[in-house]
Amino acid sequence: MKPIYIYGKKPVEELLLSRPDIVARIYVQGSVKGSEFEEVRSYARENKISINAVPKKKMDELVGDVNDQGIIAEIHEFPYTDFDEWLGEVDLDSNPSVIFLDELQDVHNVGAIVRTAVATGMSAIMLPAHRQAPINNTVFKTSAGTVMHIPIIRVGNANQALKKLQDHKFWVYGLVQDGDMNIFDYVHDSPTVFVVGSEGFGIRAKTQELCDYSVSIPMTEKTESLNASVSAAVCMYEIMRKQ
Repeated sequence: MKPIYIYGKKPVEELLLSRPDIVARIYVQGSVKGSEFEEVRSYARENKISINAVPKKKMDELVGDVNDQGIIAEIHEFPYTDFDEWLGEVDLDSNPSVIFLDELQDVHNVGAIVRTAVATGMSAIMLPAHRQAPINNTVFKTSAGTVMHIPIIRVGNANQALKKLQDHKFWVYGLVQDGDMNIFDYVHDSPTVFVVGSEGFGIRAKTQELCDYSVSIPMTEKTESLNASVSAAVCMYEIMRKQ
């Protein structure tokens, strides 16, 4: 399996604080003894993780021409949360809220959605294993490392997963341009799943058929639509407000 390289000081520190067990090694540009890496050295020592000082050329080979801030952590696999385990432990009486990403392709959108989901107290993020941007180094960076602070569940069959959630008293809402209701009329009084469609095509037809309701975001005639991560953020903050 191809390694995942997490870059940037904050994302790497967040990773070491929350899941040091999945870090294989750390790379820093120049000297390992630089004062800017003092905390990282401390975390690495505590968890017996090796730190390798490498030239910029090696850093560029690992993550490309990005603002890596002179530090990269290597992990072999992102620790997705098991769906059945999460479903067996979630407190349904607390009316949990899940954001379901339906084949989003832009990793920057995924990272932004993760960051907002953590900020607004969402219970989990779900995404399909196929035709969906995975959790990779760019998602880590865009989310400022918050991917480690929320269950992220990857499922093989999105529609089967949604049906299973419905069997467990979740109501499924599809976020669309012309919905049955606008988000401000939504009442948060049950476990809820909000489905966010892909940037170019929206929610797939079969998935839309599974939704109990469709929800839209009111906007002026001057704008046809919002970016996927912005739309998701509006919904998440409205859920937070109503909770």
